[in-house]
Amino acid sequence: AAAVAALALGFAAGALRGRLVAAPVVERATGALTLEGRVVEIEMLPGGAARVTLDRLTLDPSPGPAPARVRLKLKPPVESVAVGARLRLRAALLPPPQPAMPGAFDFARHAWFKQLGAIGQALGPPAVVAPPDPGLGDGLTAAVNDLRHRVAQRILAVLPGDRGAVAVALIVGDQMPISSAMIAAYRDSGLAHILSISGLHITLAAGLLFVGLRFALALIPPLALRHDIKKWSAALAIGLAWGYTLLAGMPVPALRAFLMCALVLVAVLLDRVALSMRVVAWAAALVLLLTPEEMVGPSFQMSFGAVVALVAVYERLSPREAAWRASHPGLAWAVALYAGGVAVSTLVAGTVSAVYALHHFNRVALWSVCANMVAVPLTGFWVMPWALALAVLMPLGLETLALVPMGWGIEAVNQVALAVAAWPAAAFTTPTLPLWGMVVFTLGGLWLCLWQGRWRWWGMGAILLGLAALAFDDPPDLL
Repeated sequence: AAAVAALALGFAAGALRGRLVAAPVVERATGALTLEGRVVEIEMLPGGAARVTLDRLTLDPSPGPAPARVRLKLKPPVESVAVGARLRLRAALLPPPQPAMPGAFDFARHAWFKQLGAIGQALGPPAVVAPPDPGLGDGLTAAVNDLRHRVAQRILAVLPGDRGAVAVALIVGDQMPISSAMIAAYRDSGLAHILSISGLHITLAAGLLFVGLRFALALIPPLALRHDIKKWSAALAIGLAWGYTLLAGMPVPALRAFLMCALVLVAVLLDRVALSMRVVAWAAALVLLLTPEEMVGPSFQMSFGAVVALVAVYERLSPREAAWRASHPGLAWAVALYAGGVAVSTLVAGTVSAVYALHHFNRVALWSVCANMVAVPLTGFWVMPWALALAVLMPLGLETLALVPMGWGIEAVNQVALAVAAWPAAAFTTPTLPLWGMVVFTLGGLWLCLWQGRWRWWGMGAILLGLAALAFDDPPDLL
């Protein structure tokens, strides 16, 4: 009965979400028109251009019911544009594009759930007809988008080029300023997950604050002896993780990471032990209730697929790891254990993610383990601590003190991405994994990871059958 109820709840959540976001969509190219609307989001692009999302629209001449939102590309300069300002400009609008081929990414579907009724290009500079007014804002969303834009501008003012663009991606989750060559290098080297704010970033930020604050409070005997400083630190770490998730724009990997991290820290507050696989299940359930459309997207599938596999593997390895650590004391063995952990994590998460990449992108990064062995420690031990320092120094106007050394680490990671992407066969195109193969692989993987008895290995049969679906790929001869 619980399984049937959960299934019904999932379909009901999907239907309700579809109705809640329903909004008009431009049906055909409009040609040049005069458009007026309020800026709700600004995304910086390479070369000083920007992409803005507008709502509360008026169109002249009107092609029909006005969309709830449109997204336009603005040419530089864009310094006068701010979140909350009302703009008037000449623009040409197009309906959100359909998939380029059967089974390809459906931007029109993605835009529907973002309430984007059109995309387009500004035909001239925008005129600000009304400055930002706090009274016009949509509360927290507008304030966060404005903060994200101002933080990105201040980062790019200190760190130009891809060094600053990657810093923007790590801090506010906006990858648009990164050049196409650098994006390709990160993707082909298997380091694209570093650019997407997810478990690595949220956990490092919350963990650094939790451990650092608890250590600092422990140095004050009256507090440490009379109060539960561990719970104080956990509560503040939850707050930091939530703020970071908001600043990142709440993408699915970041939301999943926050929910898991928060549940673990809530367990600390309640003096309970967090069961990792149950935490993953609760996080997935909450994400699907809030945004059920994400289930069929690559972000949800790759993120949760990798985490489920990692938790299952480490549930098996943790007792052996503890025994090995007890029998091998010393710094050198600890470093070796950390390097082995990075290698195992990359192999497990990379292998699972690669299968979903076969379905969505037809591309696999061959040397991702080598790249991650260097880039992940650099990110964890150098880049992210300076990012935490940036959060403290930027309100004081001292962001340069943190951004410059952070930029050194980012440049090193960039060079790793470029170097590994240049290796022979670093990334290669594969046949498309059919939908039925991906579903069978997922069910087999869940069977393997969730059961604890020997029958869990029956899931390997479904996994192999799902992968065998690659042999049935029949791409079009002509598009």
